[in-house]
Amino acid sequence: MHSAHFTAQSSSNGILERDFTLGTGPGAPGVPGVLWSPASGAADPAPLVLMAHGGGNHKKHPAMSGRARLLVAGCGFHVAVIDAPGHGDRPRTAHDEAEIAALYAARAAGEPEGPIVVRYNDHLAEQAVPEYRALLDALQELPEIGADGPVGFWGINMGTAIGIPFVAGEPRISAAVFGQHWPDTLAEQARRITVPVEFDLQWDDEHITREEGLALFDAFASKEKSLHVNSGRHKDLPRFEADSAARFFARHLGRPTAPTPQV
Repeated sequence: MHSAHFTAQSSSNGILERDFTLGTGPGAPGVPGVLWSPASGAADPAPLVLMAHGGGNHKKHPAMSGRARLLVAGCGFHVAVIDAPGHGDRPRTAHDEAEIAALYAARAAGEPEGPIVVRYNDHLAEQAVPEYRALLDALQELPEIGADGPVGFWGINMGTAIGIPFVAGEPRISAAVFGQHWPDTLAEQARRITVPVEFDLQWDDEHITREEGLALFDAFASKEKSLHVNSGRHKDLPRFEADSAARFFARHLGRPTAPTPQV
């Protein structure tokens, strides 16, 4: 049985933040993570949204904590994220270092980064997907979440590389938000996803072509899927797309949204 061992907690502006270490198996090192919840607690179990962070970031990156505030304060949800392999509080392996060095070398030479990012993210997803299954198992043991409540997934960039294979093989996920990744290794997995999907795409992305982004969106087998396209480069994804994602999860996980808190 997988378990989350809580190691620290704090409360601010009505949100309870709990650090934990996820046990994934005998002898395996614990995976660090964080769970955000309504500080007031709830009489009944509330929906859960699992998030995955982008490449080079970590579980408490401002993008993660900001999205968590939208979902906890605005929807009354629980939100959890773990550090990806080689990120945050997890040590880098020699493979991590080699791939990062290759990425920086390509960037310095003005060469395409996509082939390296796709290859590396695929490697990380092989490790992270079982960890997310263990995370969901552990959190559904908590009475404030429970085993029967709806669960969503939210991951952009590297979070999409982890999230698509996870959601494709996980029947407990009811809705997902993805975006900004290449279709190379993900399109085949996306064809197995039938839950509602919201997908973000930057029209002027300097790394991912429009054709590549549209190909990944097109691959989802979901009857309900929406494409959110904005002008701008890869890192220019508008912050209002986070508000849209919160409303998307509120519709599909069953809680109304309150007025959007300041993020």
